[in-house]
Amino acid sequence: MNRKLSSKDEINKQFQDQLRKEGQTSLEGFLVDIGSRFIEEALESEVSDFLGRRRYERQKSEEEENFRGYRNGYQDYTVKTRSGRMRLKKPRVRETLERFESRIIERLDALEEDLKKIILEGYVNGLSTRDIEATFTDQDGKPLVSRTGTSEIVKTLYDEYEKFRNSDLSDLDVVYLYADGVYEAVKKYTNNQTLLCSWAILSNGKKVMLGLSAAASESEESWSAFFQEMQNRGLRQPLLIVSDGSKGIINGITRSFPQSNRQRCLAHKLRNIMAKVPHEFQQEVLSKVKSVYYSPDRTTAEILAEEFIKNYSNRFPSAVSCFVDDLDSCLTHLKFPACHHKYIRTTNLLERCFEEEKRRTKVFPQHQNERGALGLVFGVLIRASKRWKNIKMSGWELTLLKNIKSIICPNNNDLSKISFERAA
Repeated sequence: MNRKLSSKDEINKQFQDQLRKEGQTSLEGFLVDIGSRFIEEALESEVSDFLGRRRYERQKSEEEENFRGYRNGYQDYTVKTRSGRMRLKKPRVRETLERFESRIIERLDALEEDLKKIILEGYVNGLSTRDIEATFTDQDGKPLVSRTGTSEIVKTLYDEYEKFRNSDLSDLDVVYLYADGVYEAVKKYTNNQTLLCSWAILSNGKKVMLGLSAAASESEESWSAFFQEMQNRGLRQPLLIVSDGSKGIINGITRSFPQSNRQRCLAHKLRNIMAKVPHEFQQEVLSKVKSVYYSPDRTTAEILAEEFIKNYSNRFPSAVSCFVDDLDSCLTHLKFPACHHKYIRTTNLLERCFEEEKRRTKVFPQHQNERGALGLVFGVLIRASKRWKNIKMSGWELTLLKNIKSIICPNNNDLSKISFERAA
């Protein structure tokens, strides 16, 4: 027997009865109980407005003017809220001249979608499926979403990743491109799963994430395939590519972007050099090396580099050998606008994102599969990228970049498509 819905006066009376009700110890349960009654009253009024008559008024026949249809009982409907499950009686109609869609129910469905978004963001921010099950419970302690349900929700992260992976890059004016790798523990992978990542600074100063892909290792073949995948999506030759000094990525850059300049990440390089210097002399050597790398121009840097090599070759030959190795690429940033130097001489932005990603994924001893690892890492990185601040691109700086482009690739149609338009 369907429950007869109350009038507004009766709803108010029930509200007062609930306040005096014994045994009601949960405020959340009280709010759900009262809220369901108000929603049911609103649903009833919505149907009355649609049919053009109140409940129990005489129904018009199909032959009469202004006939809109008939009531057809109720349907059980459950909404999951943070306060608990709200069980409703949803009015039904039949033989209507037009389809009836409850706007109130649509808004309630949106509440459930909001709950899913909250769960997804909680997962990305470090909650495990067990944490989510324990956190999102009703007034009786029953989980609003099971671990299985949570797993279904978090699968949407991989769907987001797939959409990102297939997005078009041909409209991006990429000036500076950055590449690095991170490792995630994945079940059945002995030495962890390698994830290759890249981001860029565009000619309008905006920082964007470009690519993320699983690979067997950071070999030349893996990096070349990663870069080729982005080129297939429309990525053009950037002016400068910043990376660490591993042979695999250097060879991959040379193969995929032969006309681009390459900058060695100075943060990685400094760590490599300091590892070859006794602790008591590290500050001394560090200041000398930084004076080379942070010089205002290439001429000054080369003079200071010669002095460093002369003064320390006998004292710290291993450190000097490391310093000399790939020195030219360590100074590449000096040919670009001075105000951009601090952004283009390291891959620090990616490093900070990887640190954030590791902080959030440490709750997982290991990912169950590659899809799960890619989805979660992408979810963390893409959300971090939305907080990245733009860099300044003045008219003078854009002119300098355009001149660099014309020098390194004077007849390259691929690069000539880059507009270097100043951001509005």
